[in-house]
Amino acid sequence: MNPFRSVGALLSLALSAVVVVALLIVYFMLVPSLQDRLVGSRLSELDSVAPQLAQRFNVTSPGTFGYGEFSDNARALTAADRIVIFERFAPFALRAVYDSNTNTSSVDVAEDPVAVAASSTGAITERLVTRRGARFAEVAIPNVRTQRVVLIIASLASQFETIHIVKRRLVISGLVALAVAFALGYGGAWAFARRIRRLEGAAERIASGQFDEPIVDPSKDELGELARAFDRMRVHVAQLDNARRAFIANASHELRTPLFSLGGFLELMDDEDLDDETREEFLIMMREQVARLTRLATDLLDLSRVDAGRLRVDRQPLDLAPLAQTVADEFSAVALASDHPLKLAQGNGAQALGDPERVLQIGRLLVENAILHTPPGTPVRLRVSADDGRAVLAVEDEGPGISAEHAEQVFERFYRADGGRSSGSGLGLAIARELAWLMDGTIELESRPGRTVFSLALPAAVEEVVPASLSL
Repeated sequence: MNPFRSVGALLSLALSAVVVVALLIVYFMLVPSLQDRLVGSRLSELDSVAPQLAQRFNVTSPGTFGYGEFSDNARALTAADRIVIFERFAPFALRAVYDSNTNTSSVDVAEDPVAVAASSTGAITERLVTRRGARFAEVAIPNVRTQRVVLIIASLASQFETIHIVKRRLVISGLVALAVAFALGYGGAWAFARRIRRLEGAAERIASGQFDEPIVDPSKDELGELARAFDRMRVHVAQLDNARRAFIANASHELRTPLFSLGGFLELMDDEDLDDETREEFLIMMREQVARLTRLATDLLDLSRVDAGRLRVDRQPLDLAPLAQTVADEFSAVALASDHPLKLAQGNGAQALGDPERVLQIGRLLVENAILHTPPGTPVRLRVSADDGRAVLAVEDEGPGISAEHAEQVFERFYRADGGRSSGSGLGLAIARELAWLMDGTIELESRPGRTVFSLALPAAVEEVVPASLSL
């Protein structure tokens, strides 16, 4: 696996990106603001003492001695680095007549914009000036009467050195934070990746058909929940796989038995000495085996149609009572032959919304299930009722009941409870439930020893009220 595409690398890069963005935000919010504050503070200091210096400047006597004394006082008062005094000799030209920095000529400030502005406007002027790569806070104080301007120059080197130190510390802190974020991100992701790899291994085992090893992760976070979901999936897939294997075995048996019987009967019927009565008996048995094969094929076809979404049902108003009577009539002979008293409870009927053919199919499945899975002599009853906005067709028997363990699974495909009397395919109740869902209904089970009830509950049909003026 590419290490740069691992969870650890990606998470570390993500954390590093977050740190970089956070540092950039801090930088652009802090450094310019700090610079503005430091420079503004220095200019404010100079501006605050400018009126006082202006008064002194107005009474200063011209000449080197007078300017020198004023310069010393101004530097002491403002902590300025340099004092330059100009005289106007033309409308827009100034000439330096005094410079406290005796080691440097005044050429660099000959056309200083702050001094020129103060001379032109006659007002105290302050500004940030950059000269030869260095930055200065300058205040120019004009004397209109004498046509002189004093320029106070204060270096901002210490302020910008402070800003430089802040920048450098931000960079160092950022690099340290990046290293820590990368290390923590990679370490944390490595720990999570181990758990993810365990889940990946579990998924591979499940995909290969190994369902014995449980998936355990005791943590309470999302990965722990995912692991527990994987384990539930493992159990469910194992159940489905066992059901599939059992179904294949059962289906093979169900197919092999009638086919073997049909083959045997065909061989016997080739006997020329076979009498007509025996031949007729063989034909009846062969028809039963063909019907058995037909039922199994029909069940499988119905399930395949449901899975493919190609099974359609109608939704129309219908009365469940006549349909229940039809089912009772169809199974009367079977019930008599198997010694199961079959009765239809009298009722007022129930109007439902559903597909008549599918309701009949569900009713047949429920009655057949009751007859096949209860001992001889067990009464079976059909009952129709209306209950809380639902129309119900119930099949009740007085058999031994279904245990709670099996009650949760009887509607699963291919499931057959151990100890059943019949070797059925285990598809009947699954098909009944699917058909009920397609009609917006449900199949409900209530069971205890001596009483088991399977109920088909469908939405009740709303009867339209016909106005009296339209009645016939």
